[in-house]
Amino acid sequence: MDHNHLQQLQQLDAAYHLHPFNDNAALAKKGTRILTRGEGCYVWDAEGNKLLDAFAGLWCVNVGYGRKELGEVASRQMQQLAYYNSFFSCTTEPTVQLAAKLAELTPGDLNHAFFTNSGSEANDTILRMVRHFWAVQDQPQKNILIGRHNGYHGSTVAGASLGGMKGMHKQGGLPIPDIHHIDEPFWFIDGGDLSPEEYGVLAARRLEAKILELGPERVAAFIGEPIMGAIGVYIPPMTYWPEIERICRKYDVLLIADEVICGFGRTGEWFGQQYFGFQADIMPIAKGLSSGYIPIGAVMFNDRVAKVLAEKGGELAHGYTYSGHPVCAAVALENIRILQEENIVDTAKNVVGPYLAQRWAELGEHPLVGEARIAGMVGALELVPDKSKRQFFADRGSVGVVCRDFALKEGLILRATWDAMLLSPPLVMTTAQVDEMFDKVWTALNRTAEVVGVARA
Repeated sequence: MDHNHLQQLQQLDAAYHLHPFNDNAALAKKGTRILTRGEGCYVWDAEGNKLLDAFAGLWCVNVGYGRKELGEVASRQMQQLAYYNSFFSCTTEPTVQLAAKLAELTPGDLNHAFFTNSGSEANDTILRMVRHFWAVQDQPQKNILIGRHNGYHGSTVAGASLGGMKGMHKQGGLPIPDIHHIDEPFWFIDGGDLSPEEYGVLAARRLEAKILELGPERVAAFIGEPIMGAIGVYIPPMTYWPEIERICRKYDVLLIADEVICGFGRTGEWFGQQYFGFQADIMPIAKGLSSGYIPIGAVMFNDRVAKVLAEKGGELAHGYTYSGHPVCAAVALENIRILQEENIVDTAKNVVGPYLAQRWAELGEHPLVGEARIAGMVGALELVPDKSKRQFFADRGSVGVVCRDFALKEGLILRATWDAMLLSPPLVMTTAQVDEMFDKVWTALNRTAEVVGVARA
């Protein structure tokens, strides 16, 4: 792109565009990076830089960039029927077909889809539907939802309240009433002398303590991400989720697995529940549902919840203009077809995932890395001042940004949360690209180590 045109776009962006999760004043001075095209696991910016996107956009481009089939499907549907709503007893064929496909694909009896435009909207929907579920069964007092500190369920009022990000709660007077939180499972900093397996059970039982504190007759549901993504890819021990499920069943608390990140192959299984061995009652999905090609989300309800909502709930006074949008549904169906027919999830689980785990563990040997955690195609490197101790840098967050920027100079996109370098590449990443990523990360770690005074490898 011509330099003058790029500069003009950056000026327009600074003048008229407020970016999410950014200091917009600082960004305006710096100037935004403008991306112009993508192919496979790579994107190119307006200055011609080729970047290996090891974060799949925002955890979502599972089938990779440049899949013409998805654009062609969208074009055909737009020409046939660009839009109709799901109100007034109406629907469209792609919407119906997608609901049926999701019922077939999702685990257990999660057979009923309510369509939204995003994961945030899916979690807004959950808050209302869970409370409605109990109210129509003459238990309106059973309206408390429990989430986790540092959990992330979107940035709408309900989503941000369900999540436990203190920085988000400071903006807008959140959380809203009757939402509570327990500590998140993060063995690296919280596990002490316990084995990960022992710690997983201990961390899960925080939920039972909170339910008993609040009263089982008041607690409606527990919500959690199978893997806590946004806070730094906190992967719980394998003992954690089965114990959470046991506790929810014991006290008749609905179990909500937020699969917005983990869904559609991210862990090497189709859904995070299958990776950790538990079954949810309610499951929000988005991101990998369309591989980010078009905005769409959904909530999957199990037979029990859906039956109550259908038979006792009366009119469902909730919905969105674009719920079940036919173009979005058609693209999502085609995305699922690609994932299935090209065996992308199986390959990620059995071929690329194990090799990625091996190379990620090698990065864990770097003097700057305190823990290299990974599950399937999602992971993190926890950067620490002293590898022999499980502790953070004093100015937590300053080192991750340095490493992220060095990686970008090497032509690699990673995300930094605090001082953790987060990985979530397209599922179509090859073993050769894993090697390319390894070399770039290793260089970035060495350059970061020089800056912060940690011995380089």
